[in-house]
Amino acid sequence: MATMACDHHSLIFTYGTLKRGFPNHPLMEDLIRSRDAVPLGPRVTRLPHPLVLGPFGIPFLVNLPGRGHRVRGELFSVSPRGLSRVDELEGIGRGHYERLPIEVEGDGGPAEAEAYFAHASFGEGLWRRRGEVGLSEYTRECAGEYVKRSERPKGWSFVESVREFVSSSPD
Repeated sequence: MATMACDHHSLIFTYGTLKRGFPNHPLMEDLIRSRDAVPLGPRVTRLPHPLVLGPFGIPFLVNLPGRGHRVRGELFSVSPRGLSRVDELEGIGRGHYERLPIEVEGDGGPAEAEAYFAHASFGEGLWRRRGEVGLSEYTRECAGEYVKRSERPKGWSFVESVREFVSSSPD
């Protein structure tokens, strides 16, 4: 598969709030300005994956290949410095998301990339909580449910909120 980036850069598939025009895209814009990211255009996952909304309208890709839909998103080539900033936003060190391999396709051909998946400790539970029905794309309508970090309750715990959401009854 084509890598489409310098050896020291990582290919990152974004499917939610990091996409162009969505709430966390300003981080990607900053990385593009500082030459720590290069947008490579739209892509779709080669295999279906569950894409669901969790508490506060937060989008999660769940590592259950073959279930859900082929997910549409955007591909970026990201420097190690830029990757550390995205990892921080995605809570890699705090058990929020895991950066894992994913295969994507698009006009640039197939690529082996990485994406931010729901942490394994709650990912499958999110899928079940959503009735094993996922999205093929995080849309503007989905983003309408998103609550920015600054507007979430003070003192809330991301992981505790997700676990509470998973254990609650569906809407």
